[in-house]
Amino acid sequence: MEDIEKKSEYDQDVKNRLKRVEGQIRGILKMMDEGKECKDVVTQLSAARSAMDRSLAYIVAKNLETCIRDAENEGESADEVIGEAIQMLVKSR
Repeated sequence: MEDIEKKSEYDQDVKNRLKRVEGQIRGILKMMDEGKECKDVVTQLSAARSAMDRSLAYIVAKNLETCIRDAENEGESADEVIGEAIQMLVKSR
């Protein structure tokens, strides 16, 4: 049963976000192949990085929300879960 829960952990919204990032990366590679200006490539890379950062934050936030609710339902403190979420975000930078 745990495997079923894990499969649904990532909703379609986050998958769509990452598919857009994938499209951005492909576009950047095409720009590079076409010899586009560095400034334009860097601008698009920055946009892709920003989209990845937002996706990461979304995943961590959704996971944190679920873990806090689970901890509260089990009568446990959510402090450890919050600490883990903070560490995930800090390591991603």
